[in-house]
Amino acid sequence: MISQRAGAYLIVGLTIALGVGGLLVPRIAQPLSYHHFADQRSWFGIPNLGNVASNFLFAVAGVAGLSYLNKESSRAQFIDAREKWFYCILFVGLLLTALGSSYYHIAPDNGRLVWDRLPMTLVFMPLVAAMIAERIHLSTGLWLLPILVALGIGSVLLWYFSELRGRGDLRLYAAVQVYAVLILLAALLLPPRYTHGSDLLAVAGLYVLAKICETADRQIFSFGHVLSGHTLKHLAAGCAGLCVLRMLQKRQPVLSH
Repeated sequence: MISQRAGAYLIVGLTIALGVGGLLVPRIAQPLSYHHFADQRSWFGIPNLGNVASNFLFAVAGVAGLSYLNKESSRAQFIDAREKWFYCILFVGLLLTALGSSYYHIAPDNGRLVWDRLPMTLVFMPLVAAMIAERIHLSTGLWLLPILVALGIGSVLLWYFSELRGRGDLRLYAAVQVYAVLILLAALLLPPRYTHGSDLLAVAGLYVLAKICETADRQIFSFGHVLSGHTLKHLAAGCAGLCVLRMLQKRQPVLSH
């Protein structure tokens, strides 16, 4: 474990490094081939059903998470009631991701992709703010929450409007995703405020697995043509959401706090 002060320096360092790195790397365009997923089968009149239906796990995690946070018993899982805000936004983000991603995959294009990516930033960024609040300082996390959410949303809008100008640029959106994973891993080096902090490893691992499955979409689908990599990406990311819920249900305040 490292001290909270060292952790704060580490997070600031990661933020600066990613910010500078994002400016230095060449512009990243969104290839039109991105929308040509391996599994384009229609079932029951629904196009691309595999990639549409696999979003159900996001909805399950979102509804289950919001239902849990609404219970009186969930109060015991938070030292300060304000900490619920991070996870309320996160689970709303998961629910909206289920809707936005389904809408996109019915007829994939850049216009619909915005509604797939926007809600995902409502999952990434509140989790980053929650880690800062729980591992460094609550007030800092609460202060950063709207800023980080605005940055996440802005990264998607910046990409989309750059596409409309014919100079698509994914750099900021890509940096937001990398930043969320790095902060998640960095948080594990800091003294925990709650038990079950190691569950974050499973969350990060499932997210990395989801990205691998997304990249190997066609290769995975070629094995028996049962499920595509993109469908498995949705399922892995949905499981990550369920892991966050399980962490909240199981954790207890660390006595030293």
